[in-house]
Amino acid sequence: MGNPSCRPIIIETLRFLYDLEMIAQKETEVTTPAIARPRIPHEILFAFGGWSGGSPTNFIESYDTRADRWIKVREVDPRGPRAYHGTAVLGHNIYVIGGFDGMDYFNSCRCFNAATKRWKEIAPMNARRCYVSVTVLENEIYALGGYDGHHRQNSGEKYNYLENQWTLIAPMNMQRSDASATTLNDKIYITGGFNGQECMNSVEVYSPAINQWTMIAPMRSRRSGVSCVAFHGFLYVVGGFNGVSRMCSGEKYNPATDTWYPIPDMYNPRSNFAMEVIEDLLFAIGGFNGVTTIFHVECFDDSLNEWFEATDMNLFRSALSACVVKDLPNYQDYIHPNRDRLMEEKRQRLIAQERIREEAEDAAEAVAVVAAVQAAAAAEEEENEAAAAEEAGNEQLDLNHFLHMRPQNLGAGLLVALMDAEGGRIALIEAEEEDQNNFGMDEDIEME
Repeated sequence: MGNPSCRPIIIETLRFLYDLEMIAQKETEVTTPAIARPRIPHEILFAFGGWSGGSPTNFIESYDTRADRWIKVREVDPRGPRAYHGTAVLGHNIYVIGGFDGMDYFNSCRCFNAATKRWKEIAPMNARRCYVSVTVLENEIYALGGYDGHHRQNSGEKYNYLENQWTLIAPMNMQRSDASATTLNDKIYITGGFNGQECMNSVEVYSPAINQWTMIAPMRSRRSGVSCVAFHGFLYVVGGFNGVSRMCSGEKYNPATDTWYPIPDMYNPRSNFAMEVIEDLLFAIGGFNGVTTIFHVECFDDSLNEWFEATDMNLFRSALSACVVKDLPNYQDYIHPNRDRLMEEKRQRLIAQERIREEAEDAAEAVAVVAAVQAAAAAEEEENEAAAAEEAGNEQLDLNHFLHMRPQNLGAGLLVALMDAEGGRIALIEAEEEDQNNFGMDEDIEME
């Protein structure tokens, strides 16, 4: 307090806050001051592959949590795309397990070293596993359940990276594909999934020391295409498909009491999405909302018990997998490069949003004008039709009145009513000259 050396920092901070508030009104480029530039993250979130636009993709993105930006990673797997796979991290190595490329169900596994940016093939699993659940316990990768193209599986296996070998473990109590697994308190939990007939709410826990699966309390909802993570001593389960609709609800499990509790709903319903914990926040990424594949991202802060929106991915996709890598020596390759332009990027987004809003308003106004013109034209047409009908009715009344005024004078003559095309006048014509003569003869007979 009262320290003169702090005044420049305070002034710069106040100026930044003012510029941030008025950023949409700025007409020139805005530079992010040093005081507001985000720090370098010590961990990077990666999103691998998935399903996008009706086909699998090998697209990779990294997420810079401090800048809230997604960055495209160019070093995609040269072996091609895959979806409905799992990922696991050991050191700087990211293992991509199983999956599906639109034709083949994979037992193959790939490894990407985020530090060297090199891909390599590792030993294949014992079984083909699409919709596989993957987690890591004590430096071993576990691949559980899944679908081999014919059957939903209850088998599981673990990978020893030192020996490059997969080993089968005890089978689960239930067949499960499209489930989700995580590690908590040195045990593996697998939640929900699909058994070939129905979406499941059952949960199992695996104890590696005794190589045994045990059923625990079921979830409050059935969930297939679900995601689960361990977070602050609880098991968090979010989203999925219950057999009727995609869900935005979530719940958490307390292993001490074997009890499930509800958590607040996400903003977006989603299934077959990715979920990871980074910067002490739980992130839900992409997925399918029941209508379309999405790129929306949101994060949950359990200290506030609230979800917050984050920046969308660059590519909309479901059936993706995400993982977090810590302490990369080349972190700069996976973070937002232009940290001094973050405010300018925000200004450009606001300008674009305002332009879209104005165009939408103009389009709505144009539609309203067209509708009004069409309504006026329709009303005028109805009035003209009504007036024409009334005029035709009056003319018919005049004709009928004339025909019935003196019927004794018409005799046997045949009268034809013709409408004059120019004036609409009525002309009465006695059709036969002979009838006129007959009219006279009849009159003479009566006189006799």
